[in-house]
Amino acid sequence: MAEKSCSKGKELYPHLFAPLRIGNIRMKNRIICAPTSPSMIDLNGHFTPEMIAYLEEKAEGGAAVVTYGEAIIHSATGKSHNKQLQLDAFGVRQGMAEAARAIHNAGAYANIQLSHGGKYGGLVSVGGDVATCEVAYGPSHEVTPMGEVQEMPRELIYEIIESYGKAAKLCKETGFDMVQVHAAHGWLFSQFLSPVMNQRTDEFGGSLENRARFFLLTVEAVRNAVGPHFPIEARISGDDLTDIGLGMEDCVKVAEMIDGKVDLINVSCGNHEDPDMFCRTHPSAFYPRGVNVYLAAAVKKHVKTPVACVGSLNDPAQMEEIIASGQADAVEIGRAVLADPYLPKKAYEGRADDITPCLRCYECFGSTVELEMVKCMVNPTMGQQLAAKCPKAEPERKKKVLVVGGGPAGMEAAITAARRGHEVTLAEKSERLGGNLHPAGAAYFKEDIRKLCDVLARRVERAGVKVLLGTEATPDYVKEFAPDTLFVAIGSEELCPPIPGLDSEKVVMAIDAELHPEKLGQKVVIMGGGLVGAEAAVGFHHDGKECAIVEMKPAIAEDVNSFYRGGLMPEVEKAAKCYVNTKVKAVVPEGVLCEKDGEELLLEADTVVCALGLKPLCEKADALAELVDECYIIGDCGKVGKIYDAMNTGYYSAMRV
Repeated sequence: MAEKSCSKGKELYPHLFAPLRIGNIRMKNRIICAPTSPSMIDLNGHFTPEMIAYLEEKAEGGAAVVTYGEAIIHSATGKSHNKQLQLDAFGVRQGMAEAARAIHNAGAYANIQLSHGGKYGGLVSVGGDVATCEVAYGPSHEVTPMGEVQEMPRELIYEIIESYGKAAKLCKETGFDMVQVHAAHGWLFSQFLSPVMNQRTDEFGGSLENRARFFLLTVEAVRNAVGPHFPIEARISGDDLTDIGLGMEDCVKVAEMIDGKVDLINVSCGNHEDPDMFCRTHPSAFYPRGVNVYLAAAVKKHVKTPVACVGSLNDPAQMEEIIASGQADAVEIGRAVLADPYLPKKAYEGRADDITPCLRCYECFGSTVELEMVKCMVNPTMGQQLAAKCPKAEPERKKKVLVVGGGPAGMEAAITAARRGHEVTLAEKSERLGGNLHPAGAAYFKEDIRKLCDVLARRVERAGVKVLLGTEATPDYVKEFAPDTLFVAIGSEELCPPIPGLDSEKVVMAIDAELHPEKLGQKVVIMGGGLVGAEAAVGFHHDGKECAIVEMKPAIAEDVNSFYRGGLMPEVEKAAKCYVNTKVKAVVPEGVLCEKDGEELLLEADTVVCALGLKPLCEKADALAELVDECYIIGDCGKVGKIYDAMNTGYYSAMRV
């Protein structure tokens, strides 16, 4: 008998790639794409082709199950965001059937999260500022800063229970293999479970058993609708981590109440609508990877039902350890499979070192709200899956390509052009690839940027790009090289405004300070409270420095997306004294002379860090670009932006060659 072949990944991660049976399905591995719900939904509450393509790619990436998040079961009262899949909308079946079919055809099971916003169906939520429901219904009457909440009538409770059953039946009929009942993150059931929000005196209030009744009756209705073997997943909190929610002990009791009634218990935490909790529910870079796994482990000790964990998991080795040690039976990953949808496949093939790391920057959340679509800081094709279905024409001929600059834009362009079959040389004037990824990744909480730099450098090598370090591509160099195609990715330079004393020995530019913290004295004043200055303060404080930030605008990190800012600002406030609406007048021997509210203010400093922004190297870029007919100016030297802008311009410019 022939021996069974085993992939390298299965040898490395035998528990992660072991099958798991839940209900009538057999998962091929223990990886589930966690519920996500980008705003690629039409105004009728239906899936769009873009949404289906997004889900399909996750399935192609090798996960066992792909879950769509926050499908609303009762639109009249439960729609918490501007654009959500509405399971009671006329005509919704076609898109659902197409989505389930696409996921199946790509090799995964299709799961869908059944949700209701509770009181946020009629209040302005993080994702909903228009088209809210007419009345906000919660467990009890309350008056909030966002509006008045009415106590949900018993008749409406039973109507919603019935709606969950109808929605589950619809999901099964349209081809979905599982449903998930959402009872965490501050939505409907979480509100009813709360001993503070729920002040009812009927059978749905009072004791924990009564407060859980709505949830339990809903699970029963869903089971009756789908039958005994169809898998039901329940998402609960392991700890609400707030004074108004449940603690771990009561969350474990809720898990015990549904033990045996569902097929998988997904343990999360926190509250989506609480700004202080959002970055714990969806952990920021200031938390360790797997920060919430302990909650699943606590629940697992008390139930027989398989348990899934969450917690910004990104590393297959960590996932393997979680399952091998018995902390959970499955892992659910959200943002990690936006950064790299092929994470499961790469792990299975033993290519974990090629997984693009999620930076936990919340670019995905920000674009969902601001742009009504999804994108990722480190994945240029995220949100563009539908367009990618029309493959780009192969190059007509192999070209001699020169990439000038080895930052993220230059590396991404070189990788992409080489993969398209061109002969690519990358010239970098420093002695290492990475550009501004190095200072950006210097702080203790920026390990993922350092990993990104390493991943891109490995891809450059594996793509067969010829790398010339310590090589400045001057105009004469470019002329002599005579490329068919030139990519100019020479980056930017730091701004040095005409501030008196800026040439003082006390002053260290931000990039130099990040790369060489040994140059800093004990008292550090940072001029500039944008993202660079704010993150620098957090990093310097972690190294034991006393920090202050001076910012002309009324707020620190004002232009940063609200989701990342929510996690950043508590760290900034711990790290530095912040002087907003404050202008720097001069750097003086004692420190920094400022003006605030018409009065002078002296901030003492041993070191002054200049973090006043960057400007593109336009003249140098233009001088190089004029030398070659086919030329692309990419990254910061075209327009100073984020890592997203660098990698996006690098990738799509190279795809045109």
